[in-house]
Amino acid sequence: MRLRRPLLIAPLLAACSVLPDRPYVETRRFPLEPRREGPPRRGPARRTLLLRTLRAGAGMETRRLRTIRPDGTEVLDFYAEWAAPPAEAAEQALRRWLIDSRLFAAILAPGSRLAPDLVLEGEITRLAALQGEGAARAELALVLVDERNGSRLLGQMVASGAAPLASGTAAPSAEEAAQAMVAALGQALRSLEEALARFA
Repeated sequence: MRLRRPLLIAPLLAACSVLPDRPYVETRRFPLEPRREGPPRRGPARRTLLLRTLRAGAGMETRRLRTIRPDGTEVLDFYAEWAAPPAEAAEQALRRWLIDSRLFAAILAPGSRLAPDLVLEGEITRLAALQGEGAARAELALVLVDERNGSRLLGQMVASGAAPLASGTAAPSAEEAAQAMVAALGQALRSLEEALARFA
């Protein structure tokens, strides 16, 4: 048995030598941080708004960048992702956007001891690059509640935005997809700001 051991080990070593060497591919992370441009709204802001934690809609749990091919199939980039979960990043972007707009006297966070005038809650339902359309799209579904009158529903809103892909209808790179999706979310937040202005 001692004489046979080297013969058994040699084939195993030979088999290991044929395994392909795969280069390490670093995962790229992109911030989902659209910034509001332009001057804040004029006039005194009187009401306070509580922004609840945004939920992740179907398919929005993953941090990987999503591209929809022309045939409708979904592609998740395993080497490119958002720096934070989309719902979490979108909530922070919306909070910062509304603060910069000066639409409300204060934007409150969950757990605040202040009693809000209005409450905004909802989820992010879409964030993807649509190759067939040559554009990225973002969508938020939200409800606005008046807390001064016994939690009365003021309205249900769908804020959506779109931005062109630099690659057109060709398969976008991770950088092109991320840039377009950030711009699309910015358009959705601008649309939401316009909708909220009448309640401020």
